[in-house]
Amino acid sequence: MKKIIGLLAMVITLISLSANAAKKFEVDENKWISIGAGLRSSFTSMENASPDGNSRSNDFNLDSARIYLNGQITETIKFELNSECIFCGNSALEEYTVLDAIAKFDFSPKFNLWAGRLLVPADRAEMSGPYYANTYDFNKTPFYSADYSVDFGDGGAGVYGRDHGLTIWGALGNEDRLTYAVGAFNGLQGGSNKDDNLLYAARLSYNFLDVENNPGYYTSSTYYGKSDIFTIAFAIQHQEDGAGTEAASADFTGYSFDVLFERVISNGGLVTLEGEYKVFDTDLSSAALGDASCFCLFSGDAITLTALYMIPAKVGIGQFQPYMRYTRNDPDFSSTRSETEAGLNYIINDHNARVSAFYQHGDIATKGLNYRPGASGEKISAYKIAFQLQF
Repeated sequence: MKKIIGLLAMVITLISLSANAAKKFEVDENKWISIGAGLRSSFTSMENASPDGNSRSNDFNLDSARIYLNGQITETIKFELNSECIFCGNSALEEYTVLDAIAKFDFSPKFNLWAGRLLVPADRAEMSGPYYANTYDFNKTPFYSADYSVDFGDGGAGVYGRDHGLTIWGALGNEDRLTYAVGAFNGLQGGSNKDDNLLYAARLSYNFLDVENNPGYYTSSTYYGKSDIFTIAFAIQHQEDGAGTEAASADFTGYSFDVLFERVISNGGLVTLEGEYKVFDTDLSSAALGDASCFCLFSGDAITLTALYMIPAKVGIGQFQPYMRYTRNDPDFSSTRSETEAGLNYIINDHNARVSAFYQHGDIATKGLNYRPGASGEKISAYKIAFQLQF
């Protein structure tokens, strides 16, 4: 325990030195370029996860290392280029590569077009990503195609929620309260998709209180009290022959509803409530489920609920934010799995500098992404300490 407390103190000291904005270089009044970086790292102690299978594991992890590059050529034409340590810590998959490469044509608040390698419109968890979520660990509900896959091109469907395609997005209605993003992407290539069908995706959200302020069609899962938020959203993706095997293909349709509520209450504390309900339908056959080559996406429904409260009093250089999260995934062809998480965030500079300590108990980690019959895994406990920096 003393070692953990010492580690936490060191992390807090390092984070207090971080900058809070990317560096911007102006060429003239219309042309500019900015550069930034992001880092996420953690320590995990997990039950029965050591090499002997009986002891607790104790592992330091580099979870993410990003470089952000954004620029403007004219007031309308812009670009974004981000890199990432993909699958950091997994020696079989790890590589440092292009995460986003986006050509942006920003015509007006109501209509814009982005194309290249970019986020596929999906639920809030995907659109916020790990850096703009309200908890450290990423969403534990089943992934859409581009986050379930590990590669682009033949046999892959994208990586980290990104795929090659285009998105049209904008904001409509009274005070731009209705936001939309609609796109077409490669989706799963090869395998079951012999006809080379595209994946289509859309997200619609309505802001009942303040309009969320984010770049493009991205989202955040907390605004740390800077706005009063109550937003409900619907997302859907569909690809014909987007799951299964070459011999036993299946169409993929997934949709989700998500809600975010956040408000500062009378004592100055910040209440944040986030929830999501997700339904996937793949209609996979028994032949596909028994084939090792199957692109066997989740089929079934899932729910996740998160409640956070940021204490108004500042302690040292930040504020404490206790929270609870519950996730339950019910596959059609496999066993149910769930996880309960209790944690404490230490918010130093919003999304740019924070430390998290949390406890998890459940079988989502042990059953993993195996949604086939016979999937097994015990409910285990894990303790984690993590920090996030970006500028």
